[in-house]
Amino acid sequence: MTIRLYDTSARQIRDFDPVKPGCVSIYLCGATVQAAPHIGHIRSGLNFDIMRRWFEYRGYEVTFVRNVTDIDDKIITKAREQGRPWWSIGYENERAFNDGYTALGCLPPTYEPRATGHVTEMVEMMRTLVERGHAYEADGSVYFDVRSWPGYLELSKQDLDEMRQPTEEGITGKRDPRDFAMWKATKPGEPDWETPWGRGRPGWHLECSAMAHKYLGSVFDVHGGGLDLIFPHHENEIAQAKAFGDEFARYWVHNAWVTMSGEKMSKSLGNSVLVAEMVKQWRPIVLRYYLGTPHYRSTIEYSEEALREAEAAFGRIEGFLQRVTELAGKAVEPAAEVPPAFAEAMDDDLGVPGALAVVHTTVRQGNSALAADDKDAAVARFAEVRAMLGVLGLDPLDARWAGESDQGEDLHGVVDSLVRLVLDQRESARARKDWATADAIRDQLAQAGLAIEDGPQGPRWTLGAR
Repeated sequence: MTIRLYDTSARQIRDFDPVKPGCVSIYLCGATVQAAPHIGHIRSGLNFDIMRRWFEYRGYEVTFVRNVTDIDDKIITKAREQGRPWWSIGYENERAFNDGYTALGCLPPTYEPRATGHVTEMVEMMRTLVERGHAYEADGSVYFDVRSWPGYLELSKQDLDEMRQPTEEGITGKRDPRDFAMWKATKPGEPDWETPWGRGRPGWHLECSAMAHKYLGSVFDVHGGGLDLIFPHHENEIAQAKAFGDEFARYWVHNAWVTMSGEKMSKSLGNSVLVAEMVKQWRPIVLRYYLGTPHYRSTIEYSEEALREAEAAFGRIEGFLQRVTELAGKAVEPAAEVPPAFAEAMDDDLGVPGALAVVHTTVRQGNSALAADDKDAAVARFAEVRAMLGVLGLDPLDARWAGESDQGEDLHGVVDSLVRLVLDQRESARARKDWATADAIRDQLAQAGLAIEDGPQGPRWTLGAR
């Protein structure tokens, strides 16, 4: 068994070789908490939640670190606009992010450090870099000298001499316009901390370098984040960390965006879809299916139609599980192992689409077994489906979805009573051979998003496409 991952730094899929046998260390760039999360933010958390679950299934002990950037230019700007303390903005939105992760079934991280809790580590890293000639102070700010590190831009594969020089910053005291801020000198009304170079606040890139070192040491396995973080954020993290003496991340893994009309979903572009609003319109487990089942390196183009298709596809899986549960009289436990084809797909750069195809194939086999009245085969397929869904965080019978299930059961009971009234009318029409009325009722239910199946015990309904 060999897991393979696409390493952005190598531009190829590589066999996974952990720093420490039997263990996996992952650092994921988490939320910058200036506003509530949209589904593009949560996609990253979902993708790396699936990665973590797969490593754990394969027997690894996983240490998963997802940071919180709770001090940043955007947070300060938002606080000024709203007339609120900067920490109030950060805390409110940090809770919103965690609510979103939890709602969509993400496991809690091993550690979730806040940037403001690690200023001491940042100062120590800067002190070392200044002493080694990789950083310098200018007017109370500290900058990283990009020309002092020969490996700069090794991740994004850019040429420093051909890079556009920033022009919007004004006079900064930088030796080179492309040098980046590790520490920003204090400004009136902004939060600040004491350092050997005066009071100020940390730069974004320094925060992650220091926190990754604190929790995962000088070398760890996987550093993750969205494609938009490759430059400048991850590039600058690497320069700081390696100049400090760390080997840093062995594999760089980046998830693609969620787009709308071809544009990256972004609060600044005004095209974001907030998670808090989405979970009011769609079941969270359906949102997880929608966001988590495309390959992590594939762009998701947001649309209501795509969400309806995801709902219908997941509904077919749930329908099979429900039918077998009714047949067996209880929910059968998941199988101890996933089918080999599922494992093969997941081992190949977390190939969730291929793995999901195995899920749907197994569901079809299970439905065929039900149609043939082969209870043993249906139950066996049921156990396999649950095992696979568990790896993907999509098992509707798992206790993590219990809150949704309880709420769903209440709603299901109400809907079931109403649908039964309509189905009784349909059965009466069929009994008197009024096929036109019976078909019309079935068509109206289909338009409402309900699929009707006629069986030996009478008609039963499931959610279809809306």
